[in-house]
Formats: sequence, structure tokens, C-alpha cells
Amino acid sequence: MKYIFVTGGVVSSLGKGLAAASIGTLLEHRGLSTLMQKFDPYLNVDPGTMSPYQHGEVYVLDDGAETDLDLGHYERFTSGVLSRMNNLTSGQVFDAVIKKERRGEYLGKTVQFIPHVTDEIKSRMHQVTLDNPKTDVLITEIGGTVGDMEGLLFIEALRQFALEVGKENVCFIHVTLLPYIKAAGEVKTKPTQQSVAKLRELGIQPDIIICRTEADLDEDNRKKIAMFCNVERKNVVAFRDVAHTIYECPLDLRRDKIDRLVVDRLGLGHTPSPALEAWESFVQRVIHPKHKVSIAVAGKYIELQDAYKSIYESLIHAGAHHDTKVHIIRVEAEAIEDHGARSVIGEVDGILVPGGFGDRGTEGKIRAAQYARENKIPYFGICLGMQIATIEYARNVCGLKKANSTEFDKSTKYPVICLQEEQKGVEDMGATMRLGSSESILFAGTKAADLYNNADRIHERHRHRYELNSDYQERLQEAGLVISSVSAEAGLVEIIELPEHPFYIGAQFHPEFQSKPNHPHPLFSGFVAAALTHSQAR
Repeated sequence: MKYIFVTGGVVSSLGKGLAAASIGTLLEHRGLSTLMQKFDPYLNVDPGTMSPYQHGEVYVLDDGAETDLDLGHYERFTSGVLSRMNNLTSGQVFDAVIKKERRGEYLGKTVQFIPHVTDEIKSRMHQVTLDNPKTDVLITEIGGTVGDMEGLLFIEALRQFALEVGKENVCFIHVTLLPYIKAAGEVKTKPTQQSVAKLRELGIQPDIIICRTEADLDEDNRKKIAMFCNVERKNVVAFRDVAHTIYECPLDLRRDKIDRLVVDRLGLGHTPSPALEAWESFVQRVIHPKHKVSIAVAGKYIELQDAYKSIYESLIHAGAHHDTKVHIIRVEAEAIEDHGARSVIGEVDGILVPGGFGDRGTEGKIRAAQYARENKIPYFGICLGMQIATIEYARNVCGLKKANSTEFDKSTKYPVICLQEEQKGVEDMGATMRLGSSESILFAGTKAADLYNNADRIHERHRHRYELNSDYQERLQEAGLVISSVSAEAGLVEIIELPEHPFYIGAQFHPEFQSKPNHPHPLFSGFVAAALTHSQAR
């Protein structure tokens, strides 16, 4: 196996994850098998208990691992299906080391950062190598910024690992900021020089430097960076701000032939140039679509771009599939509570209520679902959004006034949504929900079955504690609500729909975690198709 390590310098949020994912895309299109992973230096065991304000969305993998949102980029940009082995945090490392010490596995030795902590980090890479013998290239992004105290142990582990596997099998890529100083009218290379100098102090010489820049990278600056950072001039690569969509990033990095630089460095130069026609076609449909729809997303973290990242990307995928631009209108759920759904949402072609926790904005989301149902506007509820649709239907169609979820009102008279049986008595918050992929049964003749091409079984990823209360299923169904899918193991409700509505579907799972650029998730594809029909009718 060959190894690529992607580090970042100067500032955070440079786009290391997108750079790493884009490299994965290009290498896969050269016919290589890739696998990606993320090392995060924070002390949380995983981001599952973090607020979206701190971390953005929590991305859930097939095996139930709650991970960094960059793993969403990895799965969308490449064909790999990742697992908990592909996301390592300092919290996991220290937890493993302390447990080994308590079990006496260090045979009475003094436990130290070096070698014991760094060995634990290296052991993850060795294990991933053993578990994936057919993978050609393992790409690892190291979170944080070079020079930060919390990341030093990861950098040291990489230095040691490169010596162990042979430097000819390792490519270090460093992503830095190339700022443009408007007052001076100049691009400044000094931050890049100092960032690389810090990395070299820690024992790592980057092979390739990726410069994040608003402008292009002229040859004088490329030459200067190469000289002061001890790399070849052709290995200084520009990573420009893309104009329309993040899916342009692989095409931008391809301009400086980063895939060729990588394969040459790793001795894989026999691979053909990347066949990017399908990717380019997708990008063109995103940039130059024939149609347009407006979809309101009503949530409680709506001001945060990354809180619903996978949902926004899934709408882009589905839009491109239908040659349609999806104009997303971000609606604060609490504003609906204050001013009403019609006033805040207005005339749109679709309404989506995403997942979430806590009761803030809940009544606003319920009004959004009611507005969509009563006005025949396509509605898509995801996780909490499915529960919201159920509560609204129970209240306003079944006559169960003040029906609610026990998450929001423990003493509600009509708990149409309740805590899962196995969640009762659970005290720890981290990694204790219903998590990961599980099998569900689809019922023939339903809209959902039609969207899934009449499959009888599906596998979808979950992240929730509450469910539709089985005591109310019959009453809801008698009033016209259709249950179109249940879990294979326990019969939990997975999908609800209204057959007389143009598109009114709620899914208890998170379909956004399985959508890809040229393979949109069928529920998102169906939702956008319904929104397009609604737009054309308007």
C-alpha cells in the first residue's frame, strides 16, 4: 500500500478535506483503489456529543460511527465505504492507551507519549493496511494546523511511520494559505514559508505544497515557494477558489496535474490519465442547469452552513440528475413560530425539515409540515422531520390535540413519538443512539417502493433515539397516513407517506449519508422531481 498524508498550515478551514477528497477522486479515475481517513486531534472520543455550532453536522457511517463531516466529502468524492477505523481522534488514542495500561499490557513500563501514544496512532494505520489488502493508496488527512500543540503527536507518528514503511511509499502534501494583501496588491508567500519551516522542524519535508489562493499562482511566486520550502517548482500547486460548486475542486487541482505528481512520487506512474468525462458532465449540469426549483429548509441551525451539509449536497446531486438548479431557502424554524409559515416560507416548490434534537423551533417545524400538507407543496421530512410530520398529522387530521413527542413533552396526553424501548435507562450520551445502517422492509404499491425501483429491502443509516409509537399506528393509518417501510428486525416505522399528496414523505433514517454526485439518493431524486413538477405547474 502507498500512503498520502495531508497536513494544513497557517489557518484552519483551508479545505484540506476537499483537497484530500479531490486527490482521491483523481486517483480513482486513474484506475487506482483508494481509501480515506481522518485524524482529529481533539480530545472528544468522537463528534457525536458536539454541538453543530462547534463542529457542523455529525456524519454517520454504515457501522454506526459518528464522525467528522469531512468523511462525508470522502464518501461523496470516492467510491469507498468507510468505517470507524477511518476516523481517529486524540480521545480514542488516549482512551486506548489508558485501558492498555490498566490491563497491564505495558508490562510495568512507564507509559509515555513516545513511544506508547505514537505507537497507538501508527497501529491504526497498520490495522487499516491489513484490513484493506486490495487498496492501492491510503489517504489520511490530519486535522488542525501544523504547530498546534494538540497535533504534535500525530505529526511525530507520521514521521515515524514513513520511516517504517519506506519513504518511497509515502507522499506528504501540505496545504497552506497564500493570502492576497489588497492594500499592497500582492500575494504573500511568507505564511507558506513559515508553515513549511515549522513542519520541517518537526521532521517532515513535504513533497507537494498546495496553495489555497483567491487568485492564480504566478511563476515568480511558485519559484519562490519552491526555493524556500525545498520542493521542486512543479510540486507547488495552486488550489483556487472555485466559482460554483465544490465538485469543481478535482478539476481545478487537475490543472496543475497533482494526480501525476502523486503517482510519480509513489512509483505509480504507469497508471493512465484520469477519465473525468462523467465527473465533468455532472459539474456542467450543476453549473448550467435547464430548470430551477426553490426548496425551503426549515431548521434550528439554519445559519450554519455546515450543520446540514450532507442535505445540501444531496439536493445538488438530485438537482443535477434532473438538470435542475436547487435554490435553497434557509428558514429559521423559530421565525415560523413568530410569524407563521406562509409569511416566512412563502411560495416555494418544496419544503424539507431536517433532523435535530431538542424542542427549540419544534412548533415552527410542525407549522411548516402543515403548510406543505394543506397546500400540496412537496414535503420531505428527515429523522426529526418525519416525526414532525407524524405529530402534525396526529394533531390536525386525527384530532389528537396537543399530540407530541416525549422528547419535547414528557407528560403529553398523546405521545405519538416516544423513546425507543432499548434507550430507556441509557445514561451516556455518546454513541448510545440507534446508529448506522440497518435493513428495512418496503411495502409494495407505495410511493417509497416506487422511488426505490420496487425493491423489497433497503439499507439506510440511522441516528436517533425516538420513534413512532406503535400504539398510534392503527389510528394514524385509519386517518390516511401510509406506513411504507418498517425495520426488518423490530418493525419500527421507517417511512411514512400521504398517497393523495404530490409528494409527502418522511424517513426516520438519514438518506443524505448515501447520496453521491452521479448517484443521487432515490428519495432526494423523487423530492426534487416533485418540486420541479410543482414549479412548472406554478
